Amino acid sequence: MRRISVVAATIMFGAGLAAQPRLTFDYAAMAQRLVQQLALQPGERVLSIAHPGVFDDLLPYIRYEVMRAGGIDLGVVEVLREPVPEAFDPAVLRNGAREARAHYKAMFRDVDAAIMMPGANTSHPAYLAMQDWLKDDLTEHRGRRTIHFHWIENGSAYPIAGQPLPSRADMDAHYQRALLHTDYQALAVRERAFAEALKNGDVHITSPGGTDLRFRAGNRPANLQDGDASAARTAHGTVLIDHEIELPAGVVRVAPLEDTVEGVVAFPSSQWDGRPVDGLTLRFSKGRVVEITAARGKGAVEDEMRNAGEAGRAFREIGLGFNPLLAVPERGPWIPYYGYGAGVVRLSLGDNTELGGAVAAPAGQPAYVRWNFFTDLTVTVGGTTWVRNGQLQ
Repeated sequence: MRRISVVAATIMFGAGLAAQPRLTFDYAAMAQRLVQQLALQPGERVLSIAHPGVFDDLLPYIRYEVMRAGGIDLGVVEVLREPVPEAFDPAVLRNGAREARAHYKAMFRDVDAAIMMPGANTSHPAYLAMQDWLKDDLTEHRGRRTIHFHWIENGSAYPIAGQPLPSRADMDAHYQRALLHTDYQALAVRERAFAEALKNGDVHITSPGGTDLRFRAGNRPANLQDGDASAARTAHGTVLIDHEIELPAGVVRVAPLEDTVEGVVAFPSSQWDGRPVDGLTLRFSKGRVVEITAARGKGAVEDEMRNAGEAGRAFREIGLGFNPLLAVPERGPWIPYYGYGAGVVRLSLGDNTELGGAVAAPAGQPAYVRWNFFTDLTVTVGGTTWVRNGQLQ
């Protein structure tokens, strides 16, 4: 799956950060929170899927908390360490992953819950095998679920154009605070209210830069990422991501009725097809881009959309952040955790089938998804203003 932010910057973490100060993690508290959100019933079986060398010190604490909560600890499945050696044949890796996925699914038959650790993602067969069970649960309603504990390793932190990202230690501290100190009950109340409003109200989104977009969500399912990873909650999930619970938490996501999406989205400086783009506006009609204008880089936008196929011009979803502990900081601003912070809006393009939408990638092709983040929008639903100039009301 392709995921791109609107900001023209590349996020890299590696050897260059070795000399920076590091946060002292409270592994015991983090593990307790992760397992607490699962609300384990006695005897539920829990697995972690992890990347070697990433948050290794947290794993024993998670396993202990599972046992302490009355669950059955099934240990840890490690994905293949990345990056792989250059000498590895990609065809061998693809074939191996395809065969492993089916066997992992058989292995995971009795898994009730899994924690997807930082570095594990949909390129790994174990991750995909667990997703296969979650998809089955959409009809079986068994309540299997996964916690997505992506942290920073899975590319969740985004710079704002013209602003640098903070240090790794600062981002770790920011995320740990959000994980441990979010008022999950209050978050759920706000998110449920917004989801109810979406059912009956027209959505109108504007910005000082020229965004003027309207659509309706109607009966489309709203995904609430409020941190509730209990079986009781996920058993009633209607789309895949209802079974994939993000921690830190804080967003409501919905795929609008495609034919109702009308208007203009104006972008800050961004990057498309690996090239800078300024002054970009996209005009939508019936959920599809019908006009592209830009002060610089229009060709890059057209190239990316062409390479993406039909989904490249399709409106995907709106995501509205509600977590005040993940809001864009006033000093040293950046966008934490996929835009889950209060007032951040994500207007995305591409395949939206995981949200119950009608935009699908052609069979056998990877799904195109482009995440576009905005920090200055006003969002009104049915006459009620939920966000004003980037500030949650």
